[in-house]
Amino acid sequence: MKLGDMDYDKVLDVFRALNRHDVDYVVVGAVALGLHGLVRATQDLDLFVRPSPPNIEKLRSALAAVWPDPAILELTAEDLLGEFPVVGYVPPEGDMTVDLIGRLGEAFQFDDIEWETLDAGGVPVRVATPAMLHRMKCDTVRPQDAVDAQALRAKFGLEP
Repeated sequence: MKLGDMDYDKVLDVFRALNRHDVDYVVVGAVALGLHGLVRATQDLDLFVRPSPPNIEKLRSALAAVWPDPAILELTAEDLLGEFPVVGYVPPEGDMTVDLIGRLGEAFQFDDIEWETLDAGGVPVRVATPAMLHRMKCDTVRPQDAVDAQALRAKFGLEP
């Protein structure tokens, strides 16, 4: 399977590490769309994560298992609970960015995200449901989100 322009093997490594370290996460964004069969170009892996200190510690361990990068230690629950609850991590190699999301404004908290487990190359992955992705993309101002919402409606018969 192809997920846009990203290194699929590296994405699978991240999924394996998240599972191995028992991280509370849900894949959202373009990679989630790709896992549901709506592939489009992307350079980032969007992970909605529970922003609790124990979960962020597990997340840091998982990311460090994929990239031995001291910058991973700078990721904190306080950042994901703060005023700007999205933190981008840029690994030292490759072209991928991992966006870590603690919440989306007042609209979506981690526990609001409906998800299902999908198979990605033999790796179980927690992925936002098509209906959830649609809700997340409907009320934004980004043109790409409107395109994604329309694709989700068409493929899954969702109501506007």
